Amino acid sequence: MILYVLFVVYILAINFYAFRLLKTQRDAWEDGDRLKGDGKLILSALMGGAIAAYTAMFCLKFRLSNLLLMILMPLIAVFNVYCFYLGFRGIWLLP
Repeated sequence: MILYVLFVVYILAINFYAFRLLKTQRDAWEDGDRLKGDGKLILSALMGGAIAAYTAMFCLKFRLSNLLLMILMPLIAVFNVYCFYLGFRGIWLLP
């Protein structure tokens, strides 16, 4: 049961981080700063935050013209959902 709770907390935390990361990039861009690389955003998406990052792109109306992110985020999101499914299913297999 504790592994189940830890897994849910991890998913929520990484999705919150991805959303805040995109919001921080948007706020910096509005202040006139140059856009930094997308490495942190793609890494957080690969770690499980692709759904929040993709949702944040539409909620904040930011980075919608970036073709790499518009193609990569939904693909990684599908992979994340599959991994979450395997993770939740696999928790019950542990002794």
